[in-house]
Amino acid sequence: REPDALQAGLARLAATIRACRICRDAPLGRPLPHEPRPVLTPSSTARILIAGQAPGTRVHGSGLSFTDPSGDRLRGWLGVSEEQFYNPDHFAIAAMGFCFPGLDAKGGDLPPRRECAPAWRAQLMAEMPQVELVLAIGFHAQRWHLGRDCGKNLTDTVLDWRRIAARPNRPKVFPLPHPSWRNTGWLKRHPWFEAELLPALREEIAIWIAG
Repeated sequence: REPDALQAGLARLAATIRACRICRDAPLGRPLPHEPRPVLTPSSTARILIAGQAPGTRVHGSGLSFTDPSGDRLRGWLGVSEEQFYNPDHFAIAAMGFCFPGLDAKGGDLPPRRECAPAWRAQLMAEMPQVELVLAIGFHAQRWHLGRDCGKNLTDTVLDWRRIAARPNRPKVFPLPHPSWRNTGWLKRHPWFEAELLPALREEIAIWIAG
């Protein structure tokens, strides 16, 4: 496909996704308890895709991914500025669920809606064939993007990052925990993440941004 056709196709798909109301009108289980607001930043040029879980309350309000403390931590992990992060020439951002799923009884975010990824994920990835690196944040993203190479849980999968990153598969995948401050305890229990994985990830990010 020619670049212009690819860009037009991605724009049409993004518009369709932003108009999606499946989780309210044809839900799998309970309908979304509020008006859907699909949030994504697709790109026909970015080599890096950030594949998170689903928008939180602040992102639901802003309409822009990672406009919250989790985003601050993620940008620190990647070693990029806010300007670089929101530059669609560098990063595409597409969570596994595009709408804020609501809160659980303890005030935490619910998992991504089950309707979203089956409806849109494969189509969206097909419209962004230029992506060379996927940052799979959280176990839902890891299961989709890694398939059989995903471990039995998030910790096992992230611990296996070297083998996963070295696979001949394209795009390359880096499995990451969610940058939520709720995961601070996880980071303290696994110091290898910041000591070993993040330097390798920052090096990879710098290469694609510079290119």
